[in-house]
Amino acid sequence: MHIQQLYTNCLAQGAYYISSNGEAVIIDPLRETQPYIDLLKQNNDKLKYIFETHFHADFVSGHVDLAKATGATIVFGPNAQTDYKSYIAKDNEELKVGDLTIKVLHTPGHTLESTTYLLLDKTKKPISIFTGDTLFIGDVGRPDLAIKSNLTQEDLAGMLYDSLRNKIMPLPDDVIVYPAHGAGSACGKNMSKETFDTLGNQKKTNYALQNISKEDFIKELTTDILPAPQYFAKNAFLNKKGYKNYSDVLSDSVKGLSVKEFEEAIHAIKPIILDVRTPDEYAKANVPGSLFIGIDGQFAPWVGTLITDLNSPILLITPKGREEETVMRLSRVGYDNCIGYLEGGIEAWINAGKKTETVETVNAEIFFENNYKKGVQTLDVRKPGEYDSAHLKNAETKPLDFIFDWIDSKDKSSQLMIHCAGGYRSMIAISILKANGYKNLTNVDGGYSAISKLDNVSEDIVTQACTASK
Repeated sequence: MHIQQLYTNCLAQGAYYISSNGEAVIIDPLRETQPYIDLLKQNNDKLKYIFETHFHADFVSGHVDLAKATGATIVFGPNAQTDYKSYIAKDNEELKVGDLTIKVLHTPGHTLESTTYLLLDKTKKPISIFTGDTLFIGDVGRPDLAIKSNLTQEDLAGMLYDSLRNKIMPLPDDVIVYPAHGAGSACGKNMSKETFDTLGNQKKTNYALQNISKEDFIKELTTDILPAPQYFAKNAFLNKKGYKNYSDVLSDSVKGLSVKEFEEAIHAIKPIILDVRTPDEYAKANVPGSLFIGIDGQFAPWVGTLITDLNSPILLITPKGREEETVMRLSRVGYDNCIGYLEGGIEAWINAGKKTETVETVNAEIFFENNYKKGVQTLDVRKPGEYDSAHLKNAETKPLDFIFDWIDSKDKSSQLMIHCAGGYRSMIAISILKANGYKNLTNVDGGYSAISKLDNVSEDIVTQACTASK
């Protein structure tokens, strides 16, 4: 028996490879199929099943392409309906892989088709559960993402309460919990950075598995849920209906364009110019009107949150050698309409004499002494929970997640200091604000993390504890 967690940090997502006696299953695969095919060859296994725990909303799964490439059967739990060939398993149905058994446990609540897969060894002893978004480490899935459901989030939260207590909590304490996500995912509120745990420990530490009433559970689960990113429903739809072949996406998108071709495409189709370099590199020189979302951050979730049309044509400016990686990571969240990248990168653009723009950046000390203390407007673009936990008392909360809701609320000619936790999200915000007419923006390098470490800043920090005591 072999169990392997395949964890992708930028999506905070776990896929799983299970094999026994030359047969294998993969649970919740990512869009790109080649790594799984390589793993099958390496282990000399034949893929029998591709299990999907539900219609994922935060990424496009690779189940359709992987089934075509391997001949494996796509398996969903009860209530799922797909526009491609799949097997809809019954609750408590058992499927064999080598000497192992995988038992289907229908656990609705996160979505109506959400299913947990219980792995049993050859003696039928429970070994592990693959919970999808039903049960995370330290949390459970949000109940507001069901596709085209006439049920309320309270209805789904009630279903989740029952699923946890009737299907999962009766299992032995030594069963290992393998969820679909960890900290950083928007599929839950309070996920742990740990990516697996024993069920027994979760019964002790996970708030959702405590001895609370159904009413209190529903209230807890439905309070303070941030709105789902706009791409969630679109990704769930693709996972239900099917999508463009990944190999075709690569061949259509990984195309080097000369400066002339790049510029012509800008004028002809008015694409999104997506710059995925580092914040520092973007600050030093960028193509006017370009959107910064760095590849070395939570790239795909921010693309999905801020680019509202999956079909938008996209031109790329990437670090050398990372063109295909960028296309791959765009495709993971359904953005398949990349039309090429700037050959030679920003250096080619500069060498051709084309116009560039810069972003003023200051360190935390200069910001605090020369700007903040003198009353320059400061915008904190972190998430509401981060701001509530601790913030500068004169900083205004303007979360990046909702930038298009507040983008016209400020004077576009006034001086604005922008910070997040470290400098990544603030640079994203500045690139959007610049493209929408803001003229006088400064990024705080190191963000709140650096600001909070200054020796003389303590009196200007408001913490949750201080707020609560007032």
